[in-house]
Amino acid sequence: MNEMSQVSKEKLIADFKVVVADTEELLRATAGQAGEKVSEMRAKAQDHLATAKVKLADAEAAIMDRAKQAGQAADDYVHDNPWGAVGVAAGVGFLIGLLIGRR
Repeated sequence: MNEMSQVSKEKLIADFKVVVADTEELLRATAGQAGEKVSEMRAKAQDHLATAKVKLADAEAAIMDRAKQAGQAADDYVHDNPWGAVGVAAGVGFLIGLLIGRR
């Protein structure tokens, strides 16, 4: 379930980056538009965009920290149980070999 949550967070961040890029493009496209209401809306959009970028950077940093922790935990496990890790790797290799051999 944790992996699914991680994938969902990564997908959300990727989708959010697309929204940020589209918003920036919209702001550039409307730069020449005149009018008080348009200027006010552009200013609000730029403020919200800046806030969103900060939150996005924080979310990415959190995901990177968790990924590093998972990698470190795996590394520690392999160092603590080298023969177990070799056995698991051999088993996975055997299963992949069986699957490839069937084709």
